[in-house]
Amino acid sequence: MSGTIQTGSLVTLHFRVMHPVTGVSLLSTFESTPATMQVSAGELMPALEARLLGLGPGAREVFDFAEGEAFGPYNPQLVERVKRSDIPDTLHLEKDTVLSFPAPDGTSYPGLVRELNDHDALIDFNHPLAGKPVKMEVSIIGVI
Repeated sequence: MSGTIQTGSLVTLHFRVMHPVTGVSLLSTFESTPATMQVSAGELMPALEARLLGLGPGAREVFDFAEGEAFGPYNPQLVERVKRSDIPDTLHLEKDTVLSFPAPDGTSYPGLVRELNDHDALIDFNHPLAGKPVKMEVSIIGVI
């Protein structure tokens, strides 16, 4: 059954996240398998969900998101200096790489290694696009 996107809908779509000025693609499903996500289940960014409501199969839109609107504001409190002795030996640290850091509850968090020295590492746990404006293209394939 196809209809328009509502709260709770399952939506199959292609999306492309782009730099707002250059249009360079930062992340895209157009060249691979489309994504299927449920609206209002925490699977989509709230700012994107709001713009998808009412769209139906075949719709293709480009949205501009202001700084921090799509991926949240940049939070300096999510940047931590971590002693190298506290970092598992299984993680190979290199500057400017994203690693998955284990949490005590068994989940993991991605973090960008911003600085690295013999004693510690400066890890940024913000989303790489947090606080930045982005452009997003979507193509709606199906709605249930």
